[in-house]
Amino acid sequence: MITNHQDKITVALAQIAPVWLNRIATTAKMLDYVQQAAQQGARLVCFGETLLPGYPFWLDLTDGARFNDEVQKDLHAHYVQQGVDIEAGDLDAFCAAAKQYQIAIMLGCLERPKDRTGYSVYCSCVYIGADGVIGSVHRKLMPTYEERLTWAAGDGHGLRTHALDGFTIGGLNCWENWMPLSRAALYAQGEDLHVGIWPGNLRNTEDLTRFIAKEGRSFSIAVSGLMRKQDFPADTPHLDLILARCPEILANGGSCIAAPDGSWVVEPVIDQECLLIATLDRNQVRRERQNFDVAGHYSRPDVTRLVVNRQRQQLANFED
Repeated sequence: MITNHQDKITVALAQIAPVWLNRIATTAKMLDYVQQAAQQGARLVCFGETLLPGYPFWLDLTDGARFNDEVQKDLHAHYVQQGVDIEAGDLDAFCAAAKQYQIAIMLGCLERPKDRTGYSVYCSCVYIGADGVIGSVHRKLMPTYEERLTWAAGDGHGLRTHALDGFTIGGLNCWENWMPLSRAALYAQGEDLHVGIWPGNLRNTEDLTRFIAKEGRSFSIAVSGLMRKQDFPADTPHLDLILARCPEILANGGSCIAAPDGSWVVEPVIDQECLLIATLDRNQVRRERQNFDVAGHYSRPDVTRLVVNRQRQQLANFED
């Protein structure tokens, strides 16, 4: 078997807890893991959903649906204030690290974009290339269940793939990975390394990761965060209310990697902060696509096709 040097890529999954709702401290922690990944030869390092600065766990613990409630207003205001303003440079340190270490980064963040006032926030999956340039910002199309109480619905602008060392990488946020048309939008662009970013639970990753690998005949990564009762900082607003109903573990991880045949490259890991490293061989993709290529020889675009609107949505377009 002849193997091209571009067929191999080493990837890293940083399964960590944030310094919850502290953007600056969480950034520093994540950058340490970027450096560790690069030192171990990784060309891609991935982090969980809205890890920067944290998932909105309070919603399920403090009656998050109570309308016009002072507690919910306080927590939401604090959350927005700690969100990521990309235009203001809140990801510049990640871009600099990516360029310095020649490593691509896929991370989940709470984005508060200027094009939607800077007060509405989005669950965004950001890809930063090894050149330090942000390649895409994908805002979650449909926040799940109680997430809709704090996150706005995104658009298709970030449904894009990126080339890295011969691989074509795409990513989706959490339950978007269940959405067949969102997956198809990435498959159609030649994706052969799929990254699902999650807030962190084995129940979400152990089945779907392998299914996506088998469906796409691609490598499938699930990277999760962690969150335990002790991970809430002492200065969290309304901490007493949050802890009153808080279980010991809110997110137990479950990060893993499946091969294009659905077998485990890295089995799900739970209940520990860790940096998972694996080297993937693209020839496995070629082998499995011999009998099934979902966007290639097994597709029938003359019968069924997908139309994807990738325009960034905003309230007004100004013509001066």
